[in-house]
Amino acid sequence: MPKQKDFKTNHVVLVSSAHLFHDTFTSFLAQALPILINKFGISKTLAALLSIVQGIPYLFNFLVGIMVENIKARYLVIFAPAVTSVAMSLIGVAPGYIFLVVLLFISGISSTLFHVPAPVMIKKLSGSKIGKGMSYFMLGGELARTLGPLVIVGVVSLWGLEGTYKLIPFGLAASAFLFIKLRKVDISSNFEGPATKPQYWKIFKKFLPVFIAIGGISFFRAAIKTSLTLYLPVYITENGGEYWFSGVSLSVLQLAGALGTFYAGPISDKIGRKSSLLIITIVSPVLMYIFTFIHGFWTLPLLILMGVFLIASTPIFLAIIHELDTERLAFVNGVFMTITFTMSSLMVLLIGIASDFFGIIFTYKASAFVGLIAIVFVLFLPGKVKR
Repeated sequence: MPKQKDFKTNHVVLVSSAHLFHDTFTSFLAQALPILINKFGISKTLAALLSIVQGIPYLFNFLVGIMVENIKARYLVIFAPAVTSVAMSLIGVAPGYIFLVVLLFISGISSTLFHVPAPVMIKKLSGSKIGKGMSYFMLGGELARTLGPLVIVGVVSLWGLEGTYKLIPFGLAASAFLFIKLRKVDISSNFEGPATKPQYWKIFKKFLPVFIAIGGISFFRAAIKTSLTLYLPVYITENGGEYWFSGVSLSVLQLAGALGTFYAGPISDKIGRKSSLLIITIVSPVLMYIFTFIHGFWTLPLLILMGVFLIASTPIFLAIIHELDTERLAFVNGVFMTITFTMSSLMVLLIGIASDFFGIIFTYKASAFVGLIAIVFVLFLPGKVKR
């Protein structure tokens, strides 16, 4: 099939909207953690395990990447929000920790089935402007993480945490809308690879230096990202802040993150992927360390600045992956997501354990220094990995 040269704005926006609908529900967990910790009497380590369980299906992203090459992948993007919405909207009525784990695992499965094919679809629809397309896609996800905390705060204020089940119809309606809009968008044919049988192990070895560099950057940056995106409500409430303020703070952070992801891709198109990542990995730890000395209302301006840099690396990673010289982009994207999830999950667990043993304030300061190590892996990122 001839390579698409034009940026298909309407279709890119549709897939990015699907990202918005889906991730609004998966973003409930961080804001619900302070209440769940009190409700079930769990430690921060067990709270961290909830996030890890939700992401366990991401370990099989590379297998999902192989699978979507042979199916109409758009239907995964269409129906995943419905499944995720049901699972995440039931966390408030979960009778125990184990039931909560099951719900989060189910949401993780549907999330995996969404996030592997969606970026490949974006790449195919973006023509030569891959960075721009990935920024649109990530904008949808970050706006979702801005909206999610506010939704949970609103639900808790109106009906208590047990009222989350009332959100299920919204997720079902989102999938119905996506079905109407995306069912005729013929993107699945773009997953067709060469006629010869693919040698996935050789593909993996070919791009191993890229995977190692991205894995290292993801692992050490995850110290900052996890502390802020997963534990920010816990950090604020444990330091005397109100629950509603923790929700506003998380939403402000994520909204700024949306701004950062939207511009990071186009900027990296102009100044280069490596240069963009170097700026991000230098600035983020500095801002994180300063944040530990700021309290009250003045945390919001700093959170805005931190958010701009916090998640800006993701669309750049996606652009790097989808510029690799291979016809098996779904598989390569799956490997990328498996690696980044594994690295992030290890750090999530370490941050949870450190918070239990040393306190969350010390952990926040330590994460700033750990984040600096990511600079080393940026410097070793291979330069000539494009088509």
